[in-house]
Amino acid sequence: MPSLRVVFAGTPDFAAQSLRALLQSHHEVVAVYTQPDRPAGRGRKLTPGPVKTLALEHALDVYQPVSLKDADAQATLASLNADVLVVVAYGLLLSQAVLDIPRRGCINVHASLLPRWRGAAPLQRAIEARDAESGVAIMQMDAGLDTGDVLNEARVPITATTTGGELHDALAVLGADTLTATLDAIAEGRAHATPQPDSGVTYAAKLSKAEAELDFTRPAAELSAKVRAFNPWPVAWCTLGEERLRLFMASAGEILSDAQPHGTLLAPDNDGLRIACGARGDEVLHVTHAQLPGGKAMPVRELLNARQPRLAAGNRLGRNSEGAPQ
Repeated sequence: MPSLRVVFAGTPDFAAQSLRALLQSHHEVVAVYTQPDRPAGRGRKLTPGPVKTLALEHALDVYQPVSLKDADAQATLASLNADVLVVVAYGLLLSQAVLDIPRRGCINVHASLLPRWRGAAPLQRAIEARDAESGVAIMQMDAGLDTGDVLNEARVPITATTTGGELHDALAVLGADTLTATLDAIAEGRAHATPQPDSGVTYAAKLSKAEAELDFTRPAAELSAKVRAFNPWPVAWCTLGEERLRLFMASAGEILSDAQPHGTLLAPDNDGLRIACGARGDEVLHVTHAQLPGGKAMPVRELLNARQPRLAAGNRLGRNSEGAPQ
C-alpha cells in the first residue's frame, strides 16, 4: 500500500489520539506543528500540550510558530515536502497560501457531521441541542470556516446520559480511525470529496463559563442537556446562597401537579436532587451528581446521606430577574 508523507498539526488530547493512530499506521509523520507551550498549574510553568508530549516521545521534529502568516514560516512548512497536512484541533486559522503548500492539500478531523456544527465547540453544542447523533467528518480544508468538501464521515448516537467528556473520548477514537482510513484512500486514489449541502448549516460558538449558569425558568430537558454538554468543562452551575453549586449529571423529571417557585429544592429521592423549573415552575430537573462549594464532585445521594442543610427541601437555587440570589 502506498504511504504518504504527513505533517501533523494539533494541540490537545483530541488531536493526540489522531497523531497516535498515524504513528501506528504505514504513513510517515515527518513533523508536528502545535501551539506554543502555555502556563499551567499553580506555578504557572510553561507546559507542553498533549500533542507535543507525544511527538517528543517519538523523536519527531516539533514546530510551534505563533502564526503561519509570514513567509519564513510558510517556507519552513514547504521545506518538509509533505504530501498532506493533517489538522486536528490545531488552534490556528490557515490561509489559502498555507493550504496550497502540501501536494495533496490539507485535511481536517472535525467533531461533527458537517455542515451541522461548524466552529469551535461542535460536540458540546450537539448534546446541548439534544441531537440524536454526532460523529466526525474528514474534510478537505479550504479558506472558509469548516466549509470544505467532506472526504469521509462516521457516526455515533447521543443518548440521554451522554456527557461532553464521553462524546469527546468517543469521537477522538472514531476520528483517529476514520482519519487513517481516509489517508489510505487518498494514497490509493480512492478518495472522493463531496461538497457540503447548503442547507442544515449551524455554528458551534465557543464555550464560556458565563453561559454555564442555569436559568431555572427554562425547561427541564433543556437544562439537563446543558448539564451533560458542559461536563467536564465549563461545568453547569447555579447559585447556592452566595456560593455556587456545580452540576455534573441531570435528567428531566416528572411534571408537578402544583407549580413551585423556580429553583425550589423539592423533596429529594434516593438518587438525587429535584429542582422546580420550567416556565410555570411545574417541571423537575433531577440532579444525580454535583459538587458543593469547597468539596468534590460526587453522587448526590452521598451529599444527602451527609444531611447537608444547604440542600434541604424548600431552599432555593439560582438568581431572580434582578440577578441577585433567590
